[in-house]
Amino acid sequence: MSYLQRRAVAGSFIFKFPDDDTTKKPQVALFRRSGKVRAYRHKYAPIAGSVEKTDANPLATAWRELKEETTLTNTSLRLFRQGKPYSFVDESVDREWVINPFSFVLKSTKEGGHGEAGIQLDWEHEGYEWFDPDVVNGTDEFHGVPRILESLRRVWFNIDLGEEAGRTLGNGLIALQSDHESSGHQISSKALEILVDVIKKLETDSREVWWKNARFTAWHLWKNGGESTGAPILSTMVSSLAIIEDNLPHDGSSLGGSINCIVQALEQYNQHRQNVISQVGASLDGFLTTHFSRAETVRILTLSSISATTSGITQVLKHSKTSLDIRVLESRPLFEDVNIADTVPSSANNDSTKANIMVYQNASLNTAAKDIDLILVEADLIDKTGNVTNKTGLLPTILAAKHVSPGVKVIALFDKERIQPFESLIEEENHPQDVAQTRGGSDQSQTDSSPRVEVKSACSDWASSSLVDYYLTEDGVTVREGIADCAENIRKDADRFFTDL
Repeated sequence: MSYLQRRAVAGSFIFKFPDDDTTKKPQVALFRRSGKVRAYRHKYAPIAGSVEKTDANPLATAWRELKEETTLTNTSLRLFRQGKPYSFVDESVDREWVINPFSFVLKSTKEGGHGEAGIQLDWEHEGYEWFDPDVVNGTDEFHGVPRILESLRRVWFNIDLGEEAGRTLGNGLIALQSDHESSGHQISSKALEILVDVIKKLETDSREVWWKNARFTAWHLWKNGGESTGAPILSTMVSSLAIIEDNLPHDGSSLGGSINCIVQALEQYNQHRQNVISQVGASLDGFLTTHFSRAETVRILTLSSISATTSGITQVLKHSKTSLDIRVLESRPLFEDVNIADTVPSSANNDSTKANIMVYQNASLNTAAKDIDLILVEADLIDKTGNVTNKTGLLPTILAAKHVSPGVKVIALFDKERIQPFESLIEEENHPQDVAQTRGGSDQSQTDSSPRVEVKSACSDWASSSLVDYYLTEDGVTVREGIADCAENIRKDADRFFTDL
């Protein structure tokens, strides 16, 4: 046997949907490789290329190859889904291939793209055709590259899940990706509800196939449900899979008879999870009681009004005689955090408690941070080393506040589901329209001769663990070592359920 060269590649499928409606069945473009390439000449394939050392990750490879081979960029394409990587050996070319599948949606002119007119092939391909995903197969008669169906099914899961279950998962992923207002805990609860809806619709003829499809569903909810909420979704998914595993029949009895028990157990788990936010809030209440019991007023700057922060503040207002000076720094395009001015007073119905709430624009950071005691950061994600992420502006807020108020302490507030054991491939952004609508500008279309204006609006910002003084979870104060241990446990569970898919 000759020496096999191991090579990682990114393979990108391009889909187009009727009337730009992603709830309808798409067509997938397959590109016929030219006679000038080294391997698989004249075979149908996705756009593919090797992952180079200079590529940040396989997704960066996918974008680079798409531009080189079709001239398409993010102006004409948007990421649709990433698929679970896999590997196989092809001795005919002395290769072990590691395939990283991705799928993209071709933007129509209505979406600001160029449609099919934007596809301009280089020398590596001699043409392309659009196919119904159901007709793609691995037979010699189809003339596709090796494992083309295996790559496709990892981004178009209807092939394995069936049309009804696949449609349910697909619509659920779109709903999760479009939700920029719910907290990570709320998003993960919705992901669990989608998982339950899908497994109800999976075929139960084979226990092994059903279990594999259930795990694939959980993987897609984690990876394609929204990268900024990937950590809480992952934690919820591995816990859910453990529950499913415990309820699977092991004595040869019918799987169909176990589905109701599995669904009931998952629904009970989801209901039990709802207590965690108030538990995190109670940890904040206890922290302030311990550290500021003699203070007449505690001055707090926060970047968000999402669930745990609001819960903690309202519990303090109900139970403590200490006054709170709460300053909310608002910078999101949709200004949803202004709601804290209504939520906190209505939740804390206590006339003897004093609370002053002021909402500041992010441009007023120096004023908002003057003489503050605490910065409350409800972390969207925490990596295994204790670095935290929240809305855009987190890092400059902390740095400026430490300059204006040198004694300020930074508290990261989160439930343990937000601990992230893996690195993310995707950096999410707000939709450009969210920014455009706030400035009230005209909606005139640009001509071809006009300079192109691209709106960039990042969703989140990272702050180093060295800037965080305290970590508060549902279990109270924790330390970086505890965060690392939790991340490792989640990683082990994820590997157990997903590695062999």
